[in-house]
Amino acid sequence: MKLGRLNHIGIAVPSLAEAAARHAQLHGAEAVGAPIEMAEQGVRLCFVDLPNGQIELLEPLGALSPIHGFLARNPAGGQHHLCYEVPAIEAAHDWFVEQGARILGPIRTGAHGTPIFFIHPKDMGGVLTEIMEAPRHG
Repeated sequence: MKLGRLNHIGIAVPSLAEAAARHAQLHGAEAVGAPIEMAEQGVRLCFVDLPNGQIELLEPLGALSPIHGFLARNPAGGQHHLCYEVPAIEAAHDWFVEQGARILGPIRTGAHGTPIFFIHPKDMGGVLTEIMEAPRHG
């Protein structure tokens, strides 16, 4: 199985509003999306469109959010995960399981409205990795 294109880089931030403004002003953002609250995942997020990809800014919704724990270790925020596209999420999930990768949680709907799952960082060279079914266009 081959991973598809890099869809986005997830960055944990202590303040979504401040980080979005910073990216809009300093990083050449083409657009900053409206905040999206994903209570089931414990985050508020927005996407920053850059000329060559997207950044997903993630702010915790509370102490139980996985982003809260990340920010406790990294108070200024930082890179949280990489997200790669695949054509079929179930096939990718099964392939990673067959390879012995530790899948974190069930397949669920991500912020782009497509199915996702996460792979433990220890199985991906130290990087938390999100696998996302590629959006269908057309």
